[in-house]
Amino acid sequence: MKKISLHWQILIALLGGAIWGWLFPTIGEYVGWMGFIFLKMLKLIVVPLVFFSIVAGMASMGKGLNLGRIALKTMGFYLGTMLLAILTGLILVILIKPGLGGGMKLPEGFEGLQAQQKTLGDILLGIFPDNIFKALSEPNMLGIILFSILLGAFIPSLEESYAQKISTFFEAFSSLMLKLTLFIIRFTPLGIFGIIAQLTSQQTHNPESLTRLGSGLGIYAMIVAGAILFHGLITLSIILYFGGVDPIQHFRNMTTVMLTAFSTSSSNATLPLSMEEVIQKAGVSKKIASFTLPLGATVNMNGTALYECVAVIFIAQVYGIPLNLTQTIMVVITALLAAIGSAGIPMAGLVMMSIILSAVGLPIEGIALILAVDRPLDMMRTALNVYGDTCAAVVIAKSEGEKIYG
Repeated sequence: MKKISLHWQILIALLGGAIWGWLFPTIGEYVGWMGFIFLKMLKLIVVPLVFFSIVAGMASMGKGLNLGRIALKTMGFYLGTMLLAILTGLILVILIKPGLGGGMKLPEGFEGLQAQQKTLGDILLGIFPDNIFKALSEPNMLGIILFSILLGAFIPSLEESYAQKISTFFEAFSSLMLKLTLFIIRFTPLGIFGIIAQLTSQQTHNPESLTRLGSGLGIYAMIVAGAILFHGLITLSIILYFGGVDPIQHFRNMTTVMLTAFSTSSSNATLPLSMEEVIQKAGVSKKIASFTLPLGATVNMNGTALYECVAVIFIAQVYGIPLNLTQTIMVVITALLAAIGSAGIPMAGLVMMSIILSAVGLPIEGIALILAVDRPLDMMRTALNVYGDTCAAVVIAKSEGEKIYG
């Protein structure tokens, strides 16, 4: 028999869990343990996955830091476009409020927003931990991400033999964590079945909330899709235009790259093709392409950052938890940094979302609410991630005096 694709398994689990929880509400808790264990496993892998991925990525990037000006331009482009993507999604989800009135009950034992007791100053100071081991155990994700970036950036400055050994160590552990992540993701259908069965059984007394949640989920999906299209077609086109590149010609020449990213949902899998197309069709030099594109596949996640921000705000709305300005800023900062640490593999954004939910004290169970529409959105955001990388390559090359599309 042909193996059922993971996204179909997840969809079947979602429907099965909803039916189970609706028909057998009194015994829904007896399958909830599967979701509980799945969420625990997600929490288990997040810290080492982020730590090793970022250190390995920064160490490999550090080899090109002697490029100086190009490195600064590239990182500036990536951080700027990711922030613009996040703000696009944030504005839409706050204005439209797709999750408002969802009326989902909070999980038992949920104590409220941890961030409510923190000021913006406390959050910013928390980025600089005084004890990395304490940050790893809490976990303080912003502190861990900052430490990982600094650690990885300074590895190439060591003696070459030491730098090579340490880089190899972190690259090996990064690959190991990716394999472990993919293994845990295989059990997503079982975990989702347990979570949805339990959530549905808790809402059987209020079927109107489930109806509102279903309609809100459709609006949420349209917001993410609309924001992705706006950022890709409008924001990046404006940046390309002012960068001296014809946006229509570039979009047309990158169609194959985006379709490949869309179908594979993997930035890493698309990297060889994007490098070939950018060099052959756009005329970017191998020097710039070989620096900007691999770096982009590691840290530039326009679509992922946008999606994570919108999803977290939507989950807060569904549970009826208002976020104040400080917490919203926390979501933006964490979405930006978490996207940098997001692996270029299918459903990596789903794993990284638990970072943001934990950072602002939202229930991690909320991840299950958005999985019904995650697969097509995952494909769209990956296409935007890769397209953003190619835009960076041509804009940086043009700024360096190269003849693009000449």
